[in-house]
Amino acid sequence: MLRTNRNKRVLPGFGLSLGYTVLYLSLIVLVPITAVFFKAGSMGWAHFWSAATDERVRAAYRLTFGASLLAAGANAVFGFIVAWVLARYTFPGKKIVDGLVDLPFALPTAVAGISLTAIYAGNGWIGRYLEPHGIKVAFAPLGIVIALIFTGLPFVVRTVQPVLEDLESDIEEAAASLGASAWQTFRRVIAPAVVPSLLTGFTLAFARAIGEYGSVVFISGNMPMRTEIAPLLIMTKLEQYDYAGATAIASVMLVVSFALLLLVNLLQRWSRKRYGMA
Repeated sequence: MLRTNRNKRVLPGFGLSLGYTVLYLSLIVLVPITAVFFKAGSMGWAHFWSAATDERVRAAYRLTFGASLLAAGANAVFGFIVAWVLARYTFPGKKIVDGLVDLPFALPTAVAGISLTAIYAGNGWIGRYLEPHGIKVAFAPLGIVIALIFTGLPFVVRTVQPVLEDLESDIEEAAASLGASAWQTFRRVIAPAVVPSLLTGFTLAFARAIGEYGSVVFISGNMPMRTEIAPLLIMTKLEQYDYAGATAIASVMLVVSFALLLLVNLLQRWSRKRYGMA
């Protein structure tokens, strides 16, 4: 009787739940991705290689993955600081600041792109003070990085903040009372607990940045070889009815993105073992 109660679940049984999960993921994820590879495979290797690696496409790859990496790295650093402030301090307007973190989740990315372009353009609120000093943000790679930082920030804050809130400040006080310096407390007490979640936030922000389109398309200026990102190049080829070229680029991005995410996940697994996290 006890065994029956222990195995009882609120939702339907394992077989039905697993069948629904596999069907849902197949229809939403697996089938569309498979269709991309089938379309690319129908081109023939020579045509595929030519479409996926010409000079303009390689410039778009470099910009997309480079800007995504920089943006995710910046979010890992500054997102941790934001999460630390929200978890450790109480101040007037804290709930408003906490809500602002989620704004990129709710705001249409096109609206974010238009707003950032207006602010950082040569006649914008901030751009007018930067461009006289030779710092061009809008219609330059720096603007793309800023747009990707904007969209990726919540992923880091929302993965790190709960861990910091669960980490009792008493532990830090105990370390300090035993003679540990601030750096030793951070390195030996806080970092082991935070690093796995920080890597998770970094991964999510990086994955989001690779496929970001709406917030980047306005501020980038879309200049081939200079500020043209890979998602925009895919869209351009679709508008030109070059479906084979679009799927070739999409296939390369899928493979590279999967490889990078697999690498980061292996790093997460190593960090959990290294720091003894579950």
